Amino acid sequence: MFRWVFITVVVLVVFNGLWPWLRKIGLGRLPGDMHFKFRGREWDLPIGTTLLLSVMAAAVARWV
Repeated sequence: MFRWVFITVVVLVVFNGLWPWLRKIGLGRLPGDMHFKFRGREWDLPIGTTLLLSVMAAAVARWV
């Protein structure tokens, strides 16, 4: 169980570090992605991007 938690945290840290670059290529601005300001902070809900990345990860997992 610890291994999966560790892998998840590492992936999230890497994804967070790559987020500015990923936004430049269009991720985070797909239909279904929401961006809003609330109480002085900006919030992103990348639902469309999450679905796209999940489908791509499933395809890679099935291929491998």
